[in-house]
Amino acid sequence: MRILVTGSNGYKGSVLLPKLWGKHEVITLDIGWFGGGADIEADIRAAEIYGSFDAVIHLAGIANDPCGELDAKLTWEVNVLGTMRLAQWAASAGVKQFIFASSASVYGVSDEAEITEDMTLEPVSDYNKTKMVAERVLLSYADKMAIQIIRPATVCGWSPRMRLDTMVNMLTYQALSTGTITAHCGEHGGDLQRPNIHIEDITDLYVFMLERPQLTGIYNAGFENLSAMETARMIAAQIPSDIVITKVRDKRSYRINSDKLLKTGFRAGFGVSAAIEDLKAKWNSGELKETPMTTNLTWMKLNGWAK
Repeated sequence: MRILVTGSNGYKGSVLLPKLWGKHEVITLDIGWFGGGADIEADIRAAEIYGSFDAVIHLAGIANDPCGELDAKLTWEVNVLGTMRLAQWAASAGVKQFIFASSASVYGVSDEAEITEDMTLEPVSDYNKTKMVAERVLLSYADKMAIQIIRPATVCGWSPRMRLDTMVNMLTYQALSTGTITAHCGEHGGDLQRPNIHIEDITDLYVFMLERPQLTGIYNAGFENLSAMETARMIAAQIPSDIVITKVRDKRSYRINSDKLLKTGFRAGFGVSAAIEDLKAKWNSGELKETPMTTNLTWMKLNGWAK
């Protein structure tokens, strides 16, 4: 297959690409915010793509709430208009399959024990809202190509383009570098819940879906619903640390159900404990280091990517 992978230099893209090389002809598209080079180095909003492709794996976008809030206009343009432009091109170019990396954060706030794909979306930030709208844009092309929308939980684990601004990664790095873990709860009390997925599992899932274009529609992808305190305790069990509880102004709290995905035959092979173990090993080897590039918000500010 000839595949276009957008956001190829990012946190997930850097782990996904080696799983595709040797099996498919892979063309990469990335703006180059984080270096690494790409076959097409361009802004998704204006990229010119030539040639025929069998499938698109669309990872590119402004990631997480803080980055989305830094420049809401940029976030809407990249995440929605960029996706719409890519979908228009794909449909006109005869692409048969389109895999989209959405986010479980589209659910926003929910008191449900577990959220399934058919439940009402309650996005609470620009980032959440742009993912929701991008999904709807893509579903309007379902009669032209196989649309597969994945709503990943918070991703954790080691990547060559490391991120230390996701919960498990951030708290693990705190434990390794300071011996203290800061666990957040809501400002009015209550332990905020987050679903998680290992980076090896989410990238394996993209490959799994690529090989099964008949599995169209929306799929949750998260296998461990944990509170910040539960996560902190898991980390402290591997990396002895003190746990400090703080209150934050954060409304996002939800638990997702991935039974629909499990019914397809996909199985996760990793988890939060494995992510902690991997990060600890990378710390011990000297490979895990905090730099401005490991926090998306910091890197965007330093490089003038938002006003």
